[in-house]
Amino acid sequence: MSENQMSPREVLALCRQREIQAIDLRFTDFCGSMRHFTIPAVQLTEDHFDHGFAFDGSSMRGWQAIHESDMLVVPESQTCFVDPFMKSTLAMLCNVRDPVSHQTYPRDPRNIARKAEACLQASGIADRALFSLESQFFVFNNVRFDQREHHGYYHIDSDEGQWNRGSAVSGGGNSIRHREGYLALPPIDSNQDLRTEIMMLLQESGIITDDHHHEVASGGQCELSLAADSPVAISDNLQRLKYLVRNVAHRHGRTATFMPKPLCDDNGSGLHIGLTLCQGEDYLFCGSGYGGLSETALFAMGGILKHAPALLAFCCPTTNSYRRLTPGFDAPVNLSYSYRNRSAAIRIPASFGDDSRRRLEFRCPDGACNPYLGTAAILMAMIDGIQNRISPGKPQDKDLYDLEPEERLGLECTPASLDVALHALEQDHEFLTRDDVFTPDVIEHWIGHKREADIQEIRRRPHPYEFALYYDC
Repeated sequence: MSENQMSPREVLALCRQREIQAIDLRFTDFCGSMRHFTIPAVQLTEDHFDHGFAFDGSSMRGWQAIHESDMLVVPESQTCFVDPFMKSTLAMLCNVRDPVSHQTYPRDPRNIARKAEACLQASGIADRALFSLESQFFVFNNVRFDQREHHGYYHIDSDEGQWNRGSAVSGGGNSIRHREGYLALPPIDSNQDLRTEIMMLLQESGIITDDHHHEVASGGQCELSLAADSPVAISDNLQRLKYLVRNVAHRHGRTATFMPKPLCDDNGSGLHIGLTLCQGEDYLFCGSGYGGLSETALFAMGGILKHAPALLAFCCPTTNSYRRLTPGFDAPVNLSYSYRNRSAAIRIPASFGDDSRRRLEFRCPDGACNPYLGTAAILMAMIDGIQNRISPGKPQDKDLYDLEPEERLGLECTPASLDVALHALEQDHEFLTRDDVFTPDVIEHWIGHKREADIQEIRRRPHPYEFALYYDC
């Protein structure tokens, strides 16, 4: 039995068998960062899988006030794995509850994703959703950055960086030509062993991966794909992937980032999400329509495209996200769909002979998102599209970056900034509040937090390039 299928009793048996001394309790905060605290293994009993452990919620971004700070984390036995980086430690993901009522906490992102899955089942549309992920990230040799009253800068170093052509490159490799890194071989691809190590660690902990490779950008851009699972489980898996990526990079003396656009004038990193719905053993997106899609799939796609500006407030939740969503860098800036065309927001991948497993690929999200909130919002948009029979419009099979002006008429684009996406969410969120999946409090708090912690913080600081533009004005 793999570790991620274990019952509480089997987790305790594993601890005895592996002589585990420490239990690391992990959960995801409102903005998507993993948090943790550690207890001695002897403190973990079967009762704790029902009653949990106390922690202070007032110090977490976007959570409790100081006068109501006590909260509970309740471990999920099926998420356990032996941490390969920590001595004699078993890690588990947890759900967050109120210690008085013992009800699930409305602002717990994992709880929101669980409610979205329940909403799908209650709708009668399907009994489960399957989401797969292509996670892109950068691995740099090192990075330095700072912003003070009198200076602001960032500096990135990478053996693969095309800006290093004039320097000696370690290991006998070569720098990658500008935007020619896709599927590069070692030694030009200097992160092959690192990615393989991450893939093996994921598989050893029970998470199935599809593949890994070098991505388009210079400077160490990587991609690792996770096999399809439920919205909650795929979000759990992505959080573990991020943990492994950062720690393997650290072990190799490097640094990893899921920041969408760390390099100027080069491709950014996305989080492409494969989507399908199932009823029993039947995949519901296969049919005789455009791209081999069913009517259900077309309506699901219509829901995503209709609500895309609001969805991006969760799926592309940083100011940096919209530096990626600009024309010319393979980014899906047009809210349209197409069979095989990667310049559309939704792509219908080729089935490779397995038509029964037809799926959609939503290409706008990026790795900075809270995966539980992002997948839950996407699923709610699909439900709304199917129930209200929302048409996705006409497909766009041309290269959307090279359309003539007259061909662009009526073609909607992604929001130009986080501010615009948050305004869209403010105006369009009823589809999210069905069955209380996203409560009004969650949506209001998300919008307020992002405006204060992201948008205002960027607005009040001068940008380094403004000196090049305006210093001598």
